[in-house]
Amino acid sequence: MRILLVEDHTELQHWLARALRDAHLTVECADNGADADALLHTQEYALVILDLTLPRMDGLEVLKRLRARGGAVSKTPVLILTARGGLEDRVQGLNLGADDYLAKPFELVELEARVKALLRRGLGNEALVYRCGELAFDTVSRMFSYYGNNLALTPREHAVLEALITRSGRAVAKEKLFDEVFALADDANLDAIELYIHRVRKKLESGQPGAAAITTLRGIGYLLQPRDAA
Repeated sequence: MRILLVEDHTELQHWLARALRDAHLTVECADNGADADALLHTQEYALVILDLTLPRMDGLEVLKRLRARGGAVSKTPVLILTARGGLEDRVQGLNLGADDYLAKPFELVELEARVKALLRRGLGNEALVYRCGELAFDTVSRMFSYYGNNLALTPREHAVLEALITRSGRAVAKEKLFDEVFALADDANLDAIELYIHRVRKKLESGQPGAAAITTLRGIGYLLQPRDAA
């Protein structure tokens, strides 16, 4: 899943981005409100983590514009992250459509828990575990298991497989996978997805019943389904 982190404090931004990537998320960063607003006009994110005190455009204005935009993008979950922890600021942010509010300073474990909760809500599915044969993805721990054992994946392999299993049985276009796996600043092209598809396929190889398989649908995308159904 790709999220947008809007934080103008460089050291804090880098620390948070690293922690979120360690949690198997693709992180796009912006250090001012105007750039964040521009990104939200052109890109789709599963979640926005938004500071309030930003140069060039206040965080509350970014939030206001996002919610007024209409369509699916206007419903993107927003977690406000700020040192302005007063009641008036919290109420104003929530009234403008923020989904959660975390005041600085905070513990990283609390941020991770709130991020996971908002991402689960954004999936629009009450199920806590997605399954495809013997492959399972727990949306609480954000971990994959295969035949009951943890499946070791790199962050980008994890992003590919998450995008596929949350749409299990439906084709996912290469362009959609690319958007969820890579940030705009990454030096990669569309063909890079094929490398990660190949790596994930190798990790799913199994001669046992219930194996999961990724099928390439030429001109359409990729489909995750039980191998027996492939």
